[in-house]
Amino acid sequence: MIGDGWGGEPAIRPDSTPAGDAPPRRVAIVTGSRADFGLLVPVIEACRARADLETLVVACGSHLVGPTLTYREVAQRFEVADRVPMQVAGRTGREADVEALGQGVLRLGRAFARMDPGWVVVLGDRIEAMAAAVAASVGGWGLAHIHGGDRAEGVADEAMRHAITKLAHLHLVASDESGERVRRMGERPEAVHVVGSPALDGLDAIEPMDDEEYQQLGSPGVLVLMHPIGRTNEAEEATMARVLEACEGERALALAPNLDPGRVGIVRALASWGGRVLEHLPRERFVALLRRLADDGGVLVGNSSCALIEAAYLRLACVDIGPRQRGRQTAGNVVHVDGDDPQAIRRAIERARALDMTGVRAIYGDGRAGERIASILARLDAHTDGLGRKLNVY
Repeated sequence: MIGDGWGGEPAIRPDSTPAGDAPPRRVAIVTGSRADFGLLVPVIEACRARADLETLVVACGSHLVGPTLTYREVAQRFEVADRVPMQVAGRTGREADVEALGQGVLRLGRAFARMDPGWVVVLGDRIEAMAAAVAASVGGWGLAHIHGGDRAEGVADEAMRHAITKLAHLHLVASDESGERVRRMGERPEAVHVVGSPALDGLDAIEPMDDEEYQQLGSPGVLVLMHPIGRTNEAEEATMARVLEACEGERALALAPNLDPGRVGIVRALASWGGRVLEHLPRERFVALLRRLADDGGVLVGNSSCALIEAAYLRLACVDIGPRQRGRQTAGNVVHVDGDDPQAIRRAIERARALDMTGVRAIYGDGRAGERIASILARLDAHTDGLGRKLNVY
């Protein structure tokens, strides 16, 4: 048990089940996009492996939006307890996100009312996580947040990550630095647990992509993965075009961006490029490609967090472009470029290729985050362990 609790009525719904006859604790794990699903897979699997937890998977948000419909990957791997539409296909931008967030709060609140979970689990900073966090906090269900305390100052979602932290009752952070940041936000130290990033779980079991599949993708030496940072479509298109210009003469493969404001501009630049573009790679195939790039001296170019987390663990050289990951901890595998000047990006690619990767060490855990998270969710009860009453400790 952690925490001493406070007097008065509990902020979390009371659990009327006698302690000696308690059923498995019900945990609702919310996934809203391909960006969080790959990281949540080991958490879901670790929770499902425990007899003292009942795991309910909720798929929402961009999983349910074409053209990729990544909901099918979720449903293929796990039984889905509920699916919650939020976004509307073809509509992007800040106004559309506001409407999607409102829909998510309403519909996820209804889903949680049916499930009545002991814990609602969210990861990161996207609007799907924010919607689930608001619904859980206002509705009186325990909220556990994975990857709180990180910094990614170049995106508007930065504010949502920290807002979710202030709504959450349990903090499952990826690094000591992130844990310290959460504590400095006034969260109770005993509610903060450094578990590492689940993004590293299971990476050792994935083999590098074989020759046949790698050749089908054009045997790329550079993988480009740029996500929008909330600017206009025109600004995102211009930046993406300059990044692709920097990759001229390379065997480059590009992946389509997340479903965030500005995506349309990046997609337009990719369509005009004429190079090889993939809309989506399932998580295991994506990691297999990263491993193959690492083995072959390739480079990941863009602004994805996987450059700082998974790629560091795999010792893959990366070029991080622009402000999206500003403030995050980085290992020795990353070369940063402030702007989008093609010449500067070309020089950074060459510098990345020349990096000595033998001394690179991952800074976001050891590949056992899922089991740690499952153990904590099973051990702690939001109703009785003093976690339900939020308090700013400073």
